[in-house]
Amino acid sequence: MDSRKAIFLTIFLISFLVSLPIIPTAATPNITAVFAFGDSTIDSGNNNHITTIFRGDHQPYGQDLPDHVSSGRFSNGKLATDYIAASLGLKQLLPAYLDPSLTDNDLLTGVSFGSAGTGLDPETVALSHALDMQTQLKYFEEALQRIEKKVGAEKARKIVKNALFLISVGSNDMMFNFYDIPVRALEYTIDNYQNLLLQKLESVIKSLYGAGARRIVVAGLPPIGCLPMQVTLGSIIPIFHMLQRVCVNQQNFDSQAYNNKLQTLTSRLQAQHHRAKVLYVDIYNPMMDMIMNPHKYGFEQTLQACCGTGLVEMGPLCNAIDLKCTDASKYVFWDAVHPTQAACRVIANLYSQNVLPHLVD
Repeated sequence: MDSRKAIFLTIFLISFLVSLPIIPTAATPNITAVFAFGDSTIDSGNNNHITTIFRGDHQPYGQDLPDHVSSGRFSNGKLATDYIAASLGLKQLLPAYLDPSLTDNDLLTGVSFGSAGTGLDPETVALSHALDMQTQLKYFEEALQRIEKKVGAEKARKIVKNALFLISVGSNDMMFNFYDIPVRALEYTIDNYQNLLLQKLESVIKSLYGAGARRIVVAGLPPIGCLPMQVTLGSIIPIFHMLQRVCVNQQNFDSQAYNNKLQTLTSRLQAQHHRAKVLYVDIYNPMMDMIMNPHKYGFEQTLQACCGTGLVEMGPLCNAIDLKCTDASKYVFWDAVHPTQAACRVIANLYSQNVLPHLVD
């Protein structure tokens, strides 16, 4: 075999291995289902069925999904929760609970209750008209009744006990109420506002525990100051970085402070509930690494999104008449707030490597 063929075969093999789906390792716990709660980072399309402008049920959203379906996911393709469910051998896509085509059989292996635009603060929900966390919990109770009716109370209890519960929420609270429309900044210090959010998050976690959840994973905040929307706003506000497209450092510092508090909260709840797993998952550092070292992941554009100008478009502003990049896999962000399918895959891979092993009993 000549050297050129050897090099080609080596590159082909590496590319093939990288493209393989995430496969659970021997240490992966026997997870029966995935139930997701929170905002657009895990909303598979629930907002398609409520009255809100925060919707991703139109092109070009979903352009890289099978059949190019605009499912309501705020991405060009899959979300991290889809990859996680697939890595566990449960299903290729985690469906939305409010999808009319959802069956009781679908519920047995998990569903997303997430709603784009939601938050922990009632003011956030009042602005977005998304499903608040209490409504999502009520839908879970409703789903549990459907599961019990389908398989019986004992099997339903085992499904819930061995299920993975994912919570991803909080970014909208900070963006909507403290940074971009700073209503809460007039009432609270950043420290006190974060404490308020974490109190409400603790209530959500305890409610899930009370419903039988024993494997609960809570995502921290991303580097909010590096989201294209925040970068754009920061570039036109004199006190930040006038006319410069750089991350808003103070917002990133705030995210780190919140995440430190969240880690303390999950550790305390873990200590209180020895028979449960209550874990923190780091989103901040993986996202920052993609932004600071894009070529490591195959990215070329970091602080500008694929859709439209890449500066402010999201939801209804990211639409079929907008220009978009030719290859979303080269971008960290799909729209001005949400990561691309490629970035979601990186996050899911790191989750499978760093979090799933800790869920083993």
